[in-house]
Amino acid sequence: MVIEMNKNITWMHDINIAHRGLHDISKGIPENTIIAFDQAINNNYAIELDVHLLKDGTLIVFHDDTLKRCCNIDKKIKDMSYEEISKLTVFNTEHKIPTLEDVLSYIDGRVPLIIEIKTDKSTRKICPKLAKLLKKYKGKVAVKSFSPAIIYWFKRYFSDIPRGLLTANFDTEKKFKLIKKVFLSSLMFMPLCKPDFLSVQLNMLKSKKIKRIKREQNLPILGWTFRTKLDKINYEHFCDGYIFENIKHM
Repeated sequence: MVIEMNKNITWMHDINIAHRGLHDISKGIPENTIIAFDQAINNNYAIELDVHLLKDGTLIVFHDDTLKRCCNIDKKIKDMSYEEISKLTVFNTEHKIPTLEDVLSYIDGRVPLIIEIKTDKSTRKICPKLAKLLKKYKGKVAVKSFSPAIIYWFKRYFSDIPRGLLTANFDTEKKFKLIKKVFLSSLMFMPLCKPDFLSVQLNMLKSKKIKRIKREQNLPILGWTFRTKLDKINYEHFCDGYIFENIKHM
């Protein structure tokens, strides 16, 4: 199925998208690092990555809210400065947590890029900083977030960039309170933020809700995260493109 939109996001269908870069920790290639992005570029994969805002205003490429999993440090990302972050390495490797500015400079438009915006900080702080960097970036790029407020901000202030609303099935996520599950999975704010695409968790792709949205609104669906060949067989026909991890040479 070909994506037809005012904004040029056909590449979401035409190219595989590597989740946090093409990483493999067994080979010393950690997620969301320059070496993982280099591997994706070498294999001509688009790249999906995550951004957080540090307390000093620096945007870094990192997934988690805390440093516990990646650095074995019990601190929240939002409470760190870049001076502190720059001294750390991830997963007991030599590789560091990069700034978004450094990552954009390294990728330099060689492959398309999807940036997931994390929501530790308020929309009014993180969105203008990200937009300032992206206005100077010449490559194909889109943003996505679970936060309708973030998607609405880009609709209002930087509408040229494709924006995607994330949704997931939070029933298995104990850390999310019921109200947050309903808020994030219901998609009740779609009419307000008007995303250009939906980024949908794999186990929701076959749901009646997503099928109806795709049918009635002709909205492109980007599936995540495909981790096995069986995932590809079972779900790729229910989305226009997908983000993958640990699938060899698809």
